[in-house]
Amino acid sequence: MTTVNNSPDKNSTTQTLQAPPVCTEDDIYYFREGTNNRLYRWMGAHPCTHATQEGGKPEKGCWFAVWAPNAREVQVIGDFNGWQHGASPLAVRGDSSGIWEGFVPHASVGDCYKYRILSAPTGEWLEKSDPFGFAWEEPPCTATRIADISYRWDDAEWMKTRGQANALNAPISIYECHLGSWMRPDDNPHGFLNYRDIAPKLADHVQSLGFTHVELMPITEHPFYGSWGYQTVGYFAPTSRYGSPTDFKAFVDYMHGRGIGVILDWVPSHFPGDAHGLHRFDGTELYEHADRRQGFHPEWNSWIFNYGRHEVRSFLLSSAAFWLDQYHIDGIRVDAVASMLYLDYSRQDGQWIPNRFGGRENLEAIHFLRQLNQSVYRDFPDVQTIAEESTAWPGVSRPVAWGGHSNDNPETMNGLGFGMKWNMGWMHDTLSWFEKDPVYRSYHQNALSFSLYYAFNENFVLPLSHDEVVYGKGSLLSKMPGDDWQKFANLRLLYGLMWTHPGKKLLFMGGEFGQWTEWAHEGSVDWNAADTYFHVGVKHLIGALNHLMRTQPALHQRDFDGSGFEWISADDSAHSVLAYLRHGNDPKDTLLVVFNGTPVPHHNYRLGAPQGGRWQEIFNSDASIYGGTDVGNQGFVDALDEGTHGRPYSLELTLPPLGLLVFKHVDTPAAKALPEAKAAAPAAKKPEAAPVAAKPAKAEAPEPKAAVAKTSAAPKAAAPKAAAPKTFETKAAEPKAAAPKAAAPKAAAPKAATTSRTRTSTAKTAAAGTTAKAAPKAAAPKAASSRTTATTKAKPCQPQQGLIEAVRG
Repeated sequence: MTTVNNSPDKNSTTQTLQAPPVCTEDDIYYFREGTNNRLYRWMGAHPCTHATQEGGKPEKGCWFAVWAPNAREVQVIGDFNGWQHGASPLAVRGDSSGIWEGFVPHASVGDCYKYRILSAPTGEWLEKSDPFGFAWEEPPCTATRIADISYRWDDAEWMKTRGQANALNAPISIYECHLGSWMRPDDNPHGFLNYRDIAPKLADHVQSLGFTHVELMPITEHPFYGSWGYQTVGYFAPTSRYGSPTDFKAFVDYMHGRGIGVILDWVPSHFPGDAHGLHRFDGTELYEHADRRQGFHPEWNSWIFNYGRHEVRSFLLSSAAFWLDQYHIDGIRVDAVASMLYLDYSRQDGQWIPNRFGGRENLEAIHFLRQLNQSVYRDFPDVQTIAEESTAWPGVSRPVAWGGHSNDNPETMNGLGFGMKWNMGWMHDTLSWFEKDPVYRSYHQNALSFSLYYAFNENFVLPLSHDEVVYGKGSLLSKMPGDDWQKFANLRLLYGLMWTHPGKKLLFMGGEFGQWTEWAHEGSVDWNAADTYFHVGVKHLIGALNHLMRTQPALHQRDFDGSGFEWISADDSAHSVLAYLRHGNDPKDTLLVVFNGTPVPHHNYRLGAPQGGRWQEIFNSDASIYGGTDVGNQGFVDALDEGTHGRPYSLELTLPPLGLLVFKHVDTPAAKALPEAKAAAPAAKKPEAAPVAAKPAKAEAPEPKAAVAKTSAAPKAAAPKAAAPKTFETKAAEPKAAAPKAAAPKAAAPKAATTSRTRTSTAKTAAAGTTAKAAPKAAAPKAASSRTTATTKAKPCQPQQGLIEAVRG
């Protein structure tokens, strides 16, 4: 384990300046205008050499600059002067900017310091940490530290091409992570790993599962670990809990070298009232509003930035640019945007002040957010900004010049300019449906289909985030109803729905293998559970879904375009079945997705199809490698010339219990059976204690209602023969996760899913010598024929076999 070290990196280039940083008249003008997004170049502490007297010999030291317009006197105290009061005074600039600056000899990299400020209005002395400090002492200590943040980057190739990885039509799958509780040191369960130690372990894990980005919960310096980083005091410093600024740069550099983007949570919505922080910085409400009805957040007991103050906007704009510029961050997710947009957020009547139009919209915050996004995309066009906005505010991810409409207020008639927005409605509705017993799900079908009414109003990210697995809410797995098998099947079904639903994906750590316990920031992910049978199956499923998303254009090219989605059947609530098409730019890339939300398999299920010929089953969430029972369609289905659901053709399908299937049309002559399939694998053994239910009657989805009419015409062109998707390479093993033992206990077939199968899934490979890396196969009911096609196990079809190889590495 690398020791946390806040001293400068010996291998980095020096940033000691030959002279103090130059602050021009233009810099001051734009600072006071609220448009300067590069304040960090000359505000804060900058090591340099400087002659304190004209013609004198230059000395090594540090140049300090701090904004304190209501101060009568400002001093710097620190290690370099023994924290002696009055030893290192600063001088106020003569331009009415309120900036105090000066050179302090002998102050050097690694020294701790604070500003000692005499407030003119109150006459009190305050000791404050540097708002522009590049590094801090490790909490609970509160001083800022002089830092050399220079670094030799090795990510030129990533930076050159990252615009492709971050594009709105790219496959984006985000792994949300809290660095302090993702993994702890083996020899210190209460300690933290250094940024450099975390990087290869996290990259191995993320890459093995096929995620494209990591999103870090706030790493900006925060005094209270239990705030998870959302109570920020250091807007220009990575938390020292995990190492130095150059350690964090090395973390980002390593991720980029592995082809993984890094997104940061950033909190411009509020800040804590710690005495050493921004609150009443110069004895007045400098960064916050003076009126508590505007400047205090009653729910979070924190202070709200005064977005109407130009210098405050420059401060926040500079913080966002700092991480993108100095740390090569690929995206910023802005926290709690709704709390910024509404003046009455978490307030009762009489506790807030209406805007000048008499409304509750925070016009100053709206202006700031637009300015933020314009500034970011102007200077960093290859990154993304993402909003966590929990209301139906229109145009969050629409351009600033969008021309939307809100309450006839001219100040709110444009977009906010974010690249993407979290879809909180989808998350709440979907989880509420999955938490219900399948007996009652038929009464709530609209909870799953409603999101498609507004899915293309914004550029949505589908988040299963940390907020849903904490504070007694339980883990995603524990939310699911039923016995253990059904819980895991429901979780696999949830992920299948999420990955085939329009929108980019975000999953919080622990969810990738179905952790039983909810997240606890004082501990770490339950890596021991990740090694066991069903959990390994969930990991394989996530890897397969990410692989499918990367290799199938229909699952990412038109995530934000209504032409990329089309209902086949949205209202078969009696069977809890959904069916829809996902379209890419090329008609041959169209996919058919079928969802069964009951623990009972549906046989001979009739479903409309846009094309005749053969449809290949390229994904089955019930495959045994994922912990399922291998109920499926033998790798393909041949369309019938009998139309339904307004389509010219139809498919007769076997839908696995609590399962999701993905089909792709292939230009292959229809065949009644594959003779070689009978010898591909021995017949499945019938479980001893599993009763066999009666064969269900043929099911047919009802015709879709007008309310769920298709959003675009079905493509007519026949697709060429599909090639097997390439497997993604796994460069390293999972962190601390050994392969499941070959002797892992076999899972019994679910009681509700014991109906005889007419077709079996293609998920099990027939190749000899399968290693212990593959999940143990679950026992399954013996197949019984009710169709003219083969009823024994078929050879894995190429696309499904490709997924299996991908998740096995």
